[in-house]
Amino acid sequence: MKTFLGSVFVGVVLTIVVVGIVHADQSLEKEAQKAAEFWLSLVDSSEYSESWNEAAQIFKQKISLQQWKIALESDRIPLGKLKSRRLKTVAYTETLPGAPDGKYVVIQYETTFDKKKSAIETVTPMMEKDGQWRVSGYFIR
Repeated sequence: MKTFLGSVFVGVVLTIVVVGIVHADQSLEKEAQKAAEFWLSLVDSSEYSESWNEAAQIFKQKISLQQWKIALESDRIPLGKLKSRRLKTVAYTETLPGAPDGKYVVIQYETTFDKKKSAIETVTPMMEKDGQWRVSGYFIR
């Protein structure tokens, strides 16, 4: 009987721990998603300098403000105005290829622009040292 109760207790504790971890990940994902959507609103409204200023340090180290503006003018502007953006996937991770370990959320949106009917936007916020989520990567395909 003691063994059974001990097993049940361990099972309940493990369940609580797992549920707590999943809930924490979902909370982090929601915070990161808010940061991503705020940042995307800057890009959508052609506030390119502000979007660069609001990006993560790792983003700013990889691309200068001038390079960022050129990239958006050559890759984003030709797509036309945003028509719709729908959340596709959200995934928390602590490792990404080519990036230091940390807290990241990879978010994908199914997006429609005036001149591109079907695109996938990938936005990757990361938690910086100050505890704020900021975008560290952005890709459209």
